[in-house]
Amino acid sequence: MSNLIKRRTFLKASAISAVALVPASGPSLATASSASGGFTYEVTRTRAEWRALLSRSEFRILRRGGTENPNSSQYSRRMPRGTYKCKGCGLTLYESSWKVVLDLGWVFFKHSRPNAVLTSIDDNPSYDTSAMSQDAMIEAHCRRCGSHLGHIVNVRDQLLHCINGASLRFAQA
Repeated sequence: MSNLIKRRTFLKASAISAVALVPASGPSLATASSASGGFTYEVTRTRAEWRALLSRSEFRILRRGGTENPNSSQYSRRMPRGTYKCKGCGLTLYESSWKVVLDLGWVFFKHSRPNAVLTSIDDNPSYDTSAMSQDAMIEAHCRRCGSHLGHIVNVRDQLLHCINGASLRFAQA
């Protein structure tokens, strides 16, 4: 089984657990699609501009909703003081003090900065859903440019942001 499928399975199971923790009277999920509900991002670029700005793998993750392989990001283990910014637009998303280091191979945070991350439903049918009871996960996107960051998941009884290191740029304090 590929690492991508293993992560997708892990993320889907965690998301299902996370959804169970959200109160029914809570706020509705914001859409990350600029075509939905007339939402317009502050930073917009053409496909060609995004391709010029990002590497091939960064484009696949930030603009196509891909996932990096476990342990492929230096950020999954680093803990220096500083902030993590969106690689697509530079918006500060996370503080290093909110980081949670786990042995799972991805970057985890307890939460984001206020109004920095939007969520959406990830219902991509290409994921391995054989062990899941529903076909949706909670995706995390940059509020300013809509770049795909990762997912919000339940890990070891903690609701965490599981973020692709490729979607981040670290600024040391």
